[in-house]
Formats: sequence, C-alpha cells, structure tokens
Amino acid sequence: MKIALAGAGAFGEKHLDGLQKIDGVEVISVVGRRLEPTQAVAAKYGIAHATTELAEALEQPGLDAVILCTPTQMHAAQAIQCMDAGKHVQVEIPLCDSLADGEAVLAKAQETGLTAMVGHTRRFNPSHQYIHRKIAAGELNVQQMDVQTYFFRRQNMNAKGEARSWTDHLLWHHAAHTVDLFAYQAGPIVAANAIQGPIHPELGIAMDMSIQLKAESGAICTLSLSFNNDGPLGTFFRYICDNGTWIARYDDLVTGREEPVDLSGVAVSNNGIELQDREFVAAIREGREPNSSVAQVLPCYRVLHQLEQQLNAAR
Repeated sequence: MKIALAGAGAFGEKHLDGLQKIDGVEVISVVGRRLEPTQAVAAKYGIAHATTELAEALEQPGLDAVILCTPTQMHAAQAIQCMDAGKHVQVEIPLCDSLADGEAVLAKAQETGLTAMVGHTRRFNPSHQYIHRKIAAGELNVQQMDVQTYFFRRQNMNAKGEARSWTDHLLWHHAAHTVDLFAYQAGPIVAANAIQGPIHPELGIAMDMSIQLKAESGAICTLSLSFNNDGPLGTFFRYICDNGTWIARYDDLVTGREEPVDLSGVAVSNNGIELQDREFVAAIREGREPNSSVAQVLPCYRVLHQLEQQLNAAR
C-alpha cells in the first residue's frame, strides 16, 4: 500500500514512525509548507518524493491513501480533495473547526465509498482500549469521567518547540478527544455545557475552558482545559466506574490507587498512533468501516458546535 503524508511537522513524524512498523506499507510522498525542511524529513525516512503541494502528491503513481497532519483549518477541504482524487484518507484530529465542514466531509465519504477516518487517538490507546473491552464485556459501566487537558502554550508553537503557522484551539481540537472518548465509553451525549476564560489578546482564543457532559446512560464527564498550565503537561483521564477506578495517561493505565495495570496483551503495540494507522491500513485492505470513521466521530463535532454556540452567546 502506497501512502502520502501531508504535514511534515511534529505529529507527521509520529505517523511516519508508526507506518514504518506496518508490513506492506510504503510512504511514497511527503508534503510540507516549506520545501527544504520537508525534503529533510523525506531524507530522514527514505521517502523519494517531497513537495509543498498536496495536488502533486495525489498524482504520484500507485498512490492509495493519504494521511493529513496539516493545520486544522485545512483538514476538511484537503480530505475532500483527497477523496475527489480517489484516495482513501485519514485526517488527524480535529476533522474540522466548523460543523458544516465536517458534514461536507461525511457527504463526500458516503458519495465515494472510500475509507475516511479521523485520528481520534484515544480510541486506540491501549489504556482506553482496556477500559472499553471491560465495558463491552459487561464488567463495568462508567459513572463519571474527570479529565484534565493541560498545556503551557501562550504562543503558536508545536510539540517540537517550532513556530506554527496556525492557531490551536481548546474546543475544536483538544476537547474533541474527550467528547468523543466519553461517548465511546459511556454512550451518546444528551447534555453539554461550557464556560471559558478570557480571550487571549493576540491569539484570539480562550486559554482556559471547562466543559460538562452527560451521556444517555446517566454517566457524567467534567473536562478542564488550559493553555496556561505551567506544570505536568498532557491529558489525564480518571474513570470512576461502578466496578473500579482507573487513571489513564496516554498509553499507560493505573488503578485509582496508582497500581500499574499490565497492558501488554491489549494490542500489538503500546503506541496509540501506530495502532491508529494499523486500523486505517486494515480497514482499506478489508474493505470495511474503520473504528473512528468520519461517520462514527461526527456526533462529537455536533456537540462541539453546540458548545461553540453557547460560548459565543455568552461573550
């Protein structure tokens, strides 16, 4: 399978690392904003073609699929561009920053029948898979999720400390992880509320946000998000269940008493990005809908849209 990767930044390299571990997969083109650093990434990973134009990558002979790690504001239009070219597509989270754009991607996926998947990595982290399997087996039910998403990011910088050409967003990007995961673990969301702190004078976004969710099952979720937190960085999930408590930190899991949980048998890897890419490749090969398909995650973006309307009305 021949794949192109668009977005040769910090997260793009995580995908390239994961794809190297999947048999029968070859990355044949990498796309970036500036040619010289894109060529450097291509050389690092032994990729023959580098370009600044997605359209040029889509014309590479034998190309089957594209993974988009480009700025959020480009995701929907580029996903549609890839499917118009007859290519399967995986879009990094978030799918979009407006519900209309997300609905347009879903319509294109349904029209073409191509595999269209979104990088909702929490569905694939072994820590969350472990909980999901217990729920599916009827061993437990979520009563409450308490989630903290904390960064110290007062400038447009990526995970490698390099300047970004775009502005990240607590609601459309970082909250999307938890909104989708909560529905995945506890069932459809029936109520959602949000408040936000002051708008940053230069970035034009709220740097702090609090979200409450309720699922059809009765489970609740409290999500705190901040770009102002100068402390432990990342997202931490506390699952309070009817039969146990767990804390998930990316690919690691401990009990509520901080006892490590052995995740060695959960998946073939302990890397959520690699597992996400394995699902994308497998779904294409098997001609089936992937976990985290556009259709499966769009309810999350409908909730984000409702929350955005609430926040705008309160400003």
